[in-house]
Amino acid sequence: MRKTWFITGASRGFGRIWAQAALRRGDQVTATARNLADVAELRKEFGEAALPLALDVTKDQQVRQAVQQAFTHFGRLDILVNNAGTNLFAATEEASDEQIRNIFDANYLGMVRVIRAALPLLRRQGSGHILGVSSGLGITSLPFVGFYSATKWAVESLHEALAQEVKSFGIKVTLIEPGAYATGFSGQIADGLEPYDELRRQFLTLLANREQGDPNATAEAILKLVDANEPPLRLGLGNSILPRARAVYADRLATWEAWEEVMNAAMGESTRNTEPWIQQMIQTLANRP
Repeated sequence: MRKTWFITGASRGFGRIWAQAALRRGDQVTATARNLADVAELRKEFGEAALPLALDVTKDQQVRQAVQQAFTHFGRLDILVNNAGTNLFAATEEASDEQIRNIFDANYLGMVRVIRAALPLLRRQGSGHILGVSSGLGITSLPFVGFYSATKWAVESLHEALAQEVKSFGIKVTLIEPGAYATGFSGQIADGLEPYDELRRQFLTLLANREQGDPNATAEAILKLVDANEPPLRLGLGNSILPRARAVYADRLATWEAWEEVMNAAMGESTRNTEPWIQQMIQTLANRP
């Protein structure tokens, strides 16, 4: 069956590749980017199946208008791909408040805005699949990309909760966790402090020599994902994700187990939860017509 997509950050990289893959197989795609000219040629190539829209995910009203326009144009929304985002290269001490706010506004709040705009439509429709583009850095972080990683850890937590909240409405949720790919992804670079120069040099050398995947090779995986009857909550892309996850979770489990006695003792004498706010919310729900 022909599917209808809404993709943010479709000017290049994963968003563009996945939009083209969906269109080539006969699906309908709303492809968005901050600059309309960056996605306009999709209409020329694929005709009425492509709807290019200008969208800056940091602008709430523009997000709401774009999602509604796409839904009205195609009559439904099957797959929502939250792909728009940016990067920040900075040690924790180096980034300014403004730089930190900007990356969270784009990478995290931007996703929230798009999801919030789409959910009423998906609930009424009784179906849909939300794809949140996270990262291998949403599994474990590295120096100088801590703020980028923090946005992706927030994205991971958001979608874990979301999947539980919307399951009964027939809506599916998947986190996409790409490894290193040659997508031309870029962002802000903070002014560096001298004490971090040696570590920065070592890390940049590591990045310069790492293997990068071909982003075009991800299209088949994404199409298989959206066609699956029971898609997973997480899908890693590339051959680095599973080894990284195995290593980091083995280390975390070993640490927790080593400190298990201390952890358990910190529980104290357990009691039933009698928090007033919980009781108040239960009462509010009971009184709701």
